[in-house]
Amino acid sequence: MNNFAILIPAAGSSTRMKGRDKLLEDVGGEPLLRRVVKRAIATGAQVFVTLPVGSPRLEVLADLAVTTVLVADPETGMSASFRAIAPKLAKSIKALLVALPDMPDITGQDMALLLSAFAMFPDTPILRAATPDGTAGHPVVLPQWTFKDLPKLQGDTGPRDILKKHADKVALIPLTDDRAILDLDTPADWAKWRARA
Repeated sequence: MNNFAILIPAAGSSTRMKGRDKLLEDVGGEPLLRRVVKRAIATGAQVFVTLPVGSPRLEVLADLAVTTVLVADPETGMSASFRAIAPKLAKSIKALLVALPDMPDITGQDMALLLSAFAMFPDTPILRAATPDGTAGHPVVLPQWTFKDLPKLQGDTGPRDILKKHADKVALIPLTDDRAILDLDTPADWAKWRARA
């Protein structure tokens, strides 16, 4: 996995959580962000986490083997994380897996599956996790040839512009159940997920 990197864009402000930080919510005895990062580390890929300057989220990652990248303009949306990470990607990195930090059911095995699948394609497509019925979701694997577009991203849509621009080069990789589309943005989302879990 030396030629792969994982980006966990954690510079958002959790505006829909009514004063709570969704990435510091307790999941199985640890903050959600820490749980997601540990799963990413388990793949063996290099892991980057983007964070706003002065964020308390940094504390829950202090002892983990990750590269933290501080984002000076997080208010401009998720695109700020991609603009911040672009200069950090070494030329040896063949693909970047983007794992959203508010998706608690995505496992390290899911991430490893996507990276392993990418290595099997001869034409380096964009890979996107999906539900068993083909609904596209996350994580997304961006090949090296898309990296030139990262500094150009704007707004709060993440890599959506890249996915649209190269829609003919996107391959879906189905994951179990609805984990590829399940994210937790609001207190109601959290309550429903905890009740189900």
